[in-house]
Amino acid sequence: MTTVREFIVSDTDDIVRVDKYLSGQMPEFSRSEIQKFNVTRANGGAVKFSEKIKVGDVFTVEIPTPQTEIATENISSDFDLDILFEDDDIIVINKPRGVVMYPSAGNKTGTLVQNILAHTHLSTLGGDTRPGVVHRLDKDTSGVMVFAKSDAAYRGLVKIFSEHDLTRKYVAFVWGVPNWEEADITGNIARSSRNRQKMTMVKSGGKPAQTAVAVINAWPRAGVSEFRCTLFTGRTHQIRVHLSAHGFPVLCDPIYGRGTTRLGSVKDEYLLDFLKEHDGQMLHAELLEFVHPVTGKQMRFKSRLPEDMAELKEILEDV
Repeated sequence: MTTVREFIVSDTDDIVRVDKYLSGQMPEFSRSEIQKFNVTRANGGAVKFSEKIKVGDVFTVEIPTPQTEIATENISSDFDLDILFEDDDIIVINKPRGVVMYPSAGNKTGTLVQNILAHTHLSTLGGDTRPGVVHRLDKDTSGVMVFAKSDAAYRGLVKIFSEHDLTRKYVAFVWGVPNWEEADITGNIARSSRNRQKMTMVKSGGKPAQTAVAVINAWPRAGVSEFRCTLFTGRTHQIRVHLSAHGFPVLCDPIYGRGTTRLGSVKDEYLLDFLKEHDGQMLHAELLEFVHPVTGKQMRFKSRLPEDMAELKEILEDV
């Protein structure tokens, strides 16, 4: 089933591209979405989205009804969801460490999205494998995440994240003890030319990235600190890359942690055992604050440290 809408270009309209004109008439849709709709002219002429509109143009737009459910083969319930909030438009989850976001070549089942779909529906605007997904956390990063259930929420959240109009704070346990209490790390991030699975800071090119860092705790005898990191941009592996590049790699990070070169300096047996046996970087998305994309209400969600990071903190306090 489709919805049909008609628009007539008047002499008061700005002469712009067809897709820009239509996105102005239908602000609830992005230009990329509109370009997938069936758009025709009243005289039957073909429509090119890149061409300029003319006064008197009549456009008929067929808008398909969005799917609200995902195929049942993409649904599974492998662990209990820690739901922090849910309404008709969004669902906020405390993601556990070790869980992949959505299905991929090496992870067909047991993903966070599949488990959410076993509980409720998600907006399909993110695609077949990423419904409702507007941001992501690495497999071994835990913490607060929001997913879109309605299409209106999806569009609103995408705008919020793209404009960085929200607050995101993370807690990280890192190697090293700084001689400062706060720092503002900036530096462009791009994919490494040597290892395509890895990101790196670059002097030119890449995408701008900014991370504010505050020291929460420091344990000089262990050579370890606890940081609170505030994201002002959302690049892949941003916190891990920025901290590592400045000499404070995240503990137990298999990609950027350089842990094997540091373990020799660890004297406490309990801390050494933890670091040797633990998998997954000690990074937790502690706080997410944003304006609800549909109701306009201010939302704030905070989660405690996961059990493994809480255990690490107890060990450090006894060193």
